[in-house]
Amino acid sequence: MIGFKNPPIKLILSVFLVSICLILLLYIDSVLNKPLSEEDITISKTIDNPIMLIKNKSMHKVKAGDSLSVIFEEKKVPLNTAYKIFNSDTKNLLSTINPEDVMEFNYLGEELISIEIKKDKTNSILIMVDDKISISKIKKEIQTIQSYGSGSITSSFYKDALNQGIPDSIIMDFAFIFGWDVDFIFDVRKGDSFKVIYETKYAQGEKISSGDIIYAEFINQNNRYIAQRFYDSNQGKQYFNEKGENVKKAFLRAPLDFAYISSHFNPNRMHPILHKIKAHNGVDYAAKRNTPVQASGDGIISFVGNKSGYGRTVEIKHGGNIKTLYAHLEKFHKQAKVGSKIKQGEIIAYVGDSGRATGTHLHFEFWQGTKRTDPVKVKLPSAQPVSQEQMKEFKLALDKSLKKVKEYNLIKT
Repeated sequence: MIGFKNPPIKLILSVFLVSICLILLLYIDSVLNKPLSEEDITISKTIDNPIMLIKNKSMHKVKAGDSLSVIFEEKKVPLNTAYKIFNSDTKNLLSTINPEDVMEFNYLGEELISIEIKKDKTNSILIMVDDKISISKIKKEIQTIQSYGSGSITSSFYKDALNQGIPDSIIMDFAFIFGWDVDFIFDVRKGDSFKVIYETKYAQGEKISSGDIIYAEFINQNNRYIAQRFYDSNQGKQYFNEKGENVKKAFLRAPLDFAYISSHFNPNRMHPILHKIKAHNGVDYAAKRNTPVQASGDGIISFVGNKSGYGRTVEIKHGGNIKTLYAHLEKFHKQAKVGSKIKQGEIIAYVGDSGRATGTHLHFEFWQGTKRTDPVKVKLPSAQPVSQEQMKEFKLALDKSLKKVKEYNLIKT
């Protein structure tokens, strides 16, 4: 056997270099062929089945005659799931389903996960579909924020306020609050202006409704009218001007909304049908047929029926020996009965053209004792002012509103 007592240096170097190369090759192979982590594998599976993560919903508005079993069948709710739902309704919540309710069926992929039955904007019934069915009432939390609107009259108060984004209900309330002093059809002029702070109710970011007016201001032909909401300890919620006087009078100047005067109080008017001088002892408000007619003030209905040239007529007796008369009506409201107590603003009848009338309108008369006076010009008595005990509290509320108006105006400009 031949051996090497002293191996050559070249041989040793060659063996060393070969070993280093083998180690490097093994390392590179392990890096390039690294197995996928569990997280990567999960993502890969998700991409292969994207439908599993897609949420979708289907809506159904309940109609008269609908039944849940038929609705479930239309929405392809599995029979065993429908059976579980009905069996789980131990509190009979599903028996309260009514026409106009909105049902929202929520799916994850093709699997039904919940059904929400929306009763209104804040109340609903939630059915959670899982191995175990749960049925519960849901009431959304309502948040109230303050909103602001202002503008000038260019055409009409109603249109201009709408153009400023003020809700319809707030516009109507605004006109009602100042309705004792201003006729919003007859008195309003181009260039008049308005400001209003009002409540807006939200639930989960969705607008639910418009609430009360907090502060209102109307400048009409250089006259400034202010109304501040205040909770009087004796009268409840009322609106008062800057002096603490109640803006509410004992009578409405116009007993219907957004009509216009077609014939004024005139003792020497030429009658359009009889063609002779005959006193017009009231005011005619032109309006569409069936426009609601409101009671001008609190009182007791003393007459309901036909009265010669007046046609269908309602008369109301008020305090202070005052009577109001509403004529040429189309029909009476069901609550308009002789002897019935009526509140200011309640509907008593509807505009028509009965009797001797040339067109649809309301004939309105204001009697003081045996004398008929002009409803547009008569001085109307005020309701109770803020009590002296609460005047300081009222002033603080008014100052707060005036400060907010300034802040809103600065933001707007």
